[in-house]
Amino acid sequence: MRVSVALRPGQAMNEFDAIVIGGGPAGLTAATYLRRFHRSCLVIDAGNSRAKRIPESHNCPGFPYGVSGVDLLGRMKRQAEGVGAQFRADWVDAVAHRDERFIVSGREGRWRARAVILASGVQDELPEVDWIEEAIACGAVRLCAVCDAYEASDLRIGVYGQRARLASHARFLRGYSEHVFVIPSDAHSADEADDLAGLTVLAGGGELAFDGERCSYREPDGATTRLDTIYPYLGCVTNAPLAAAVGAELSASGEIVVDAHQMTRVAGLYAIGDVVSGLNQISVAVGQAAIAATHVHNRLPAAIRAAQA
Repeated sequence: MRVSVALRPGQAMNEFDAIVIGGGPAGLTAATYLRRFHRSCLVIDAGNSRAKRIPESHNCPGFPYGVSGVDLLGRMKRQAEGVGAQFRADWVDAVAHRDERFIVSGREGRWRARAVILASGVQDELPEVDWIEEAIACGAVRLCAVCDAYEASDLRIGVYGQRARLASHARFLRGYSEHVFVIPSDAHSADEADDLAGLTVLAGGGELAFDGERCSYREPDGATTRLDTIYPYLGCVTNAPLAAAVGAELSASGEIVVDAHQMTRVAGLYAIGDVVSGLNQISVAVGQAAIAATHVHNRLPAAIRAAQA
C-alpha cells in the first residue's frame, strides 16, 4: 500500500521534505526510513552504485547463503517503492542552498527540498584492461578485502597498485593466506626503502592478464605468476566535492565531515555511506542512513498525513 503525504501550504509539487542523492544501500535505506516517517522523498540515482559489482556477498546481515549486489539493490528499491518513495534517474550536477531550501540540479531537471542526504558513494579506479568487468563478475578480481577475503582464504592472492600504498593491504590479506603477492603497478628502484619487508614482492611495471577464470601477472623479465584473485588498490573517485561546493567540510583524505547525526556543517545537508566512512561496508552505510533519516524527520516541522480515501 502506498501512503501519501499532504503538501504544506506553499509547497510546490516538485518540492520534497528530503532529496536523497544516490540509489545504493545507503540511499535506499534512507528513503525507506523517510517514507515510513511520512516524509515526501525523492531519490535521484545515476545507476552506478558500487554494490552492483558484488557477484555474491556473504557478510551482508540476513543473507547466510549470500546475495548478489544487483539482487540486494533490487530488494531494497522495492522496499522503498512499497512505502511511496519516488525515484528519478539522473546525474546530479550541483546542489545550492538558499532561503532554508536546497536546489538540486540534475541533467534532466531541478528539484527543491528542505533537506538533502548525499549518498552518492565512490567509484573505484580499476586497471585499464578490457576484461575487468568479466574478472570481477567471476571473483578473479575483488574490490573489498573486508567483505570477501574470507572467501579467498588460502588462495593465491595478488595485491595490485602503487607500491608505496600496498603494505597495509598486503599485511591484512596475509591473515587469510600465506600466498600473498605484492604487484606494483609502478617501477621501483632497488635503493628505495619501503615497508614491504617480509612480503613477496614482484617486479613492478609488468602486465596483468585474465584467461576467463583466473588472473596472472607477467613481470618485465617474462616471469609469470598465476593468481586465484587480485585486489586492486588504485584509489577511487568521490562525489564529495558536490557537498563541498555547498559549504560542507572535507577531511584531509577527501571524505565529507559529519557530526553524530550524519549532518555536515551546513544545516540540513547530510552525508552517508562510502562518501563519508573509511570503512566502506553495506552494514555501515545502512546504519548511517537510519541515523540521518531520523534526524531529518526530527528537524523538520511535523508531518501532516493526507486523509485516507
